[in-house]
Amino acid sequence: MTSPTTTRPADQGRLPFVPAAGFVLIWSSGYIVGPYGVGAMDPLMLVAFRFLLAAAIAWALARALRGPLRVPRADLLRMAATGLVLNGVQFAAMYLAFERGLGATLGALLHSLSPVLTAVLAAALLHERLRPVQVLGFVVGVGGVLLVLGPDLDQAGGPVAVAWAVLSVLGLSLGTLGQRWIGHAPDPLWSAAVQFGVCGPPLLVLALATEGTDVVRDPVDAAVAVLVLAVVNSIVGLGLLGVLVRARGAGAAASVFFVMPPVTAVMAWVVLGETLGVREVVGLVVTIAAVAAATHGGARAGRARTDAPVP
Repeated sequence: MTSPTTTRPADQGRLPFVPAAGFVLIWSSGYIVGPYGVGAMDPLMLVAFRFLLAAAIAWALARALRGPLRVPRADLLRMAATGLVLNGVQFAAMYLAFERGLGATLGALLHSLSPVLTAVLAAALLHERLRPVQVLGFVVGVGGVLLVLGPDLDQAGGPVAVAWAVLSVLGLSLGTLGQRWIGHAPDPLWSAAVQFGVCGPPLLVLALATEGTDVVRDPVDAAVAVLVLAVVNSIVGLGLLGVLVRARGAGAAASVFFVMPPVTAVMAWVVLGETLGVREVVGLVVTIAAVAAATHGGARAGRARTDAPVP
């Protein structure tokens, strides 16, 4: 994922339906392809290959369509550091959680808290104004997640899986905040190339050190997962985000974040055979409602920074 630096929304009207629906489907599909991929290949190597391929494609597109990269060295270093947290930490942690047995729907639900958590962290770290609806939305949203988890964490993959998933959400929110640290709004293609590229080598080294070389269990499924994650989720998702940003500004992705968990739940049921009980459905609805109220309430007031990344 990568995220453009926050700017003021270009248009407060409705999002264009087709690119918005495509963006939601592509983002949600990442929570399906992730568990599918770690079933065929060890998680850190999967993430490393994903970002190496995505970086190569983004670099080729940026070079062809935008020309040479022209950005001050200080901003380049900030872009790289932000990308390492936003992409590397987020996905490495979530795929490790998937390997431990975390469900796709729960992963999407936890990530759906990111726009609200980002606002909370911005208030704590950057002293930005935090509205009561955002605080309430975060508290109620966390309560909904806890309801989904239930009393037995083993059903969610165990405490280690949940801890990895929480780290992933923190990486997503801190990385989103980090985009504001960059000195100017970088070109999205070059930003993607840098922020994908900085993740590949360290993740590859980490994968070789911890997983070894015998990491592929199903070569065909592993190749399919890497291609879909790199090309569809990373590159096509970036293009659709660009359409939404031009229509509604940098908060466009956050404005549909709350839609991701139910879409993921349907996909997970169809593709992975995941099912939800009554308690999980109630928790899902509670969290979705809380995130939607907090995100759109803050946006209406014009005070919330609701930037969000792209897969």
